[in-house]
Amino acid sequence: MAPVRSSAGGSGPARRAGRALGRALHLPITGTARGIRRATHAHGAGESGLGKLIELHAINGAGDMMITVALASTVFFSVPTDEARGRVALYLAITMAPFTLLAPVIGPLLDRLPHGRRASMAAAMLARALLALLMSGAVATGGLELYPAALGVLVASKAYGVVRSAVVPRLLPPGFSLVKANSRVTLAGLLATGAAAPLGAGLHAIGPQWPLYGACAIFIGGTFAAFTLPHKVDMAEGERRARLSTHEAHSKRPGLRTVSRSVLCGLLANASMRALSGFLIFFLAFLLREHPMAGQSAAVSLGIVGVSAGIGNACGTAVGAWLRARAPEAIIASVLTLTLGVAILAAVFFSGLFMAVLGATAGFCQALAKLSLDAMIQRDVPEAVRTSAFARSETLLQVAWVLGGAIGIALPLNGVLGMSVAALIVALGTTMALRGLLSAPRHHHPGAPRPRVA
Repeated sequence: MAPVRSSAGGSGPARRAGRALGRALHLPITGTARGIRRATHAHGAGESGLGKLIELHAINGAGDMMITVALASTVFFSVPTDEARGRVALYLAITMAPFTLLAPVIGPLLDRLPHGRRASMAAAMLARALLALLMSGAVATGGLELYPAALGVLVASKAYGVVRSAVVPRLLPPGFSLVKANSRVTLAGLLATGAAAPLGAGLHAIGPQWPLYGACAIFIGGTFAAFTLPHKVDMAEGERRARLSTHEAHSKRPGLRTVSRSVLCGLLANASMRALSGFLIFFLAFLLREHPMAGQSAAVSLGIVGVSAGIGNACGTAVGAWLRARAPEAIIASVLTLTLGVAILAAVFFSGLFMAVLGATAGFCQALAKLSLDAMIQRDVPEAVRTSAFARSETLLQVAWVLGGAIGIALPLNGVLGMSVAALIVALGTTMALRGLLSAPRHHHPGAPRPRVA
């Protein structure tokens, strides 16, 4: 017997209409997800596992932006300028200062966990999820209990960044340069950060703790996403630890100085760019709040400079992928010279326009300089110590950012003085970049021997 099909009046058309409505509502989400997956997994990134790392870094950027929105509203925007400056100085003292002591330990500690890189990144995500919940109770009042939690978030974020830098070389698709891989990862983080900023602002309109709830949810997702990375991320066969410097001329321990002087000079040049970034973030935040651009509010002025820096950083990342690591020493020397010239012009002809131009230039040049440094490490540092070298160099760059931010907090709110200090910071890095260019190997053809560890 044929089965009896019940059809209460119009249930067939109603069911079809319901399915059509469900597909219409579901399509934007699934279509967007499929489009993102195609973009992150293109050109072999899906097969190598790089695509999953790109997605994980996007989650990381979105979560960090949520916490930044919550902290900025509490520490910076909610009080008068003088009190805000004191709060940010307190934030630096309680969070950044201990971090400068902890950061040099992060690289060596993670070096001891080569078989637990996925677990390390998952732990960094989970720690920030729990700390975001802890901060949600204190963010409305801005109490002192907020700052130790913020320190924990900072340490966990930088630990993730160090491990991520060490992981990238193990996930390179065939034919990919490290510059191209890092540019994809960085660009994904920038796009996710830009998308999370308005979402965080919308959540903050509901309540000051809501961006932290959003960050908690994002980081919990990131905890699970970290374990979807390929198992080869945790393989450490043939790896050895690297040091940033080796003072003994005949030392047999691997270190960046024993590999290439140009790598060390490139690292110090990048440190000056990272210090400039920290300096501009803190100095211009207070300067523009006290003296906004002509005809603009403080919030709009900050937004103009911030968007300029973000666009410059994204453009620098895109250009870095196109350059494909050609003459990295020359690129670093060129971008630092360009930044120095713009900083000098900003000091001589100080105006809101030049501040925005300097922000865009610094973002563009910092991205190109970092990608070029990655290319130099790939070229000159043997694979046996490359992942360790990335961890150590990233730690040094984070410490430079902290020092630059501290200078920006301590400096009087004088625009010409601030731009002069910015020019001095870049001048120190430009000197190192030019030294690296002069000491760079002149020819790199396939048969030529590469610098090796002594």
